[in-house]
Amino acid sequence: MSIHNAYLTQVADIMRDLFDEHTGPITEATTARDIAQWDSLSHVRFMALVEQEFGIRFTTAEVQTFTNLGSLIDALIKRKS
Repeated sequence: MSIHNAYLTQVADIMRDLFDEHTGPITEATTARDIAQWDSLSHVRFMALVEQEFGIRFTTAEVQTFTNLGSLIDALIKRKS
């Protein structure tokens, strides 16, 4: 399994816990528009859980550049390298 897929699996697990009503696929292309429960408050919670899981902190400017889960995962990989 590639590092990208491993990170996607970890992020998907966080999302399944947080957005427990979502039964659809979670892929690199997933965005907030794809998940009915994903609002501004849950976004903050999601990012806090991701930061906790990976032991990093993103700046607000970084978070605003994430267009989908793929871009979040790319940023995680870059930070953890």
